[in-house]
Amino acid sequence: MDYFHGYAVVGLVAVVGVLFVTVAFAAGRLLRPEVPTPEKLLTYECGVDPVGEGWAHTQIRYYVYSYLYVIFAVDAIFLFPWATVFAAPGFGGATLVEMFVFLGFLAVGLLYAWKKGVLEWT
Repeated sequence: MDYFHGYAVVGLVAVVGVLFVTVAFAAGRLLRPEVPTPEKLLTYECGVDPVGEGWAHTQIRYYVYSYLYVIFAVDAIFLFPWATVFAAPGFGGATLVEMFVFLGFLAVGLLYAWKKGVLEWT
């Protein structure tokens, strides 16, 4: 009986959470004023009235640079715990090999991006 008690508690908390969100959304829908006007339905952006078309051309290279940043930020996140484990007795050789394999995968990805010309800003 104790085994299923833990699942019952989790299920009860999930049901209470769903009910709480449902009641909050329903109360918000019932209590909010709804008076649509043309000004309210107009797209708002930084206090400037929208002029022209809503489409803007954005260079894809900005997204590629952001993805490369995320990759190397994740790399840095994995390097710090590795440095603490590397100092522990008995983990030196194995963790060193594992980290070089990890860094090798990242180096291959960077080399691929460089060969494809992604890193050139022209």
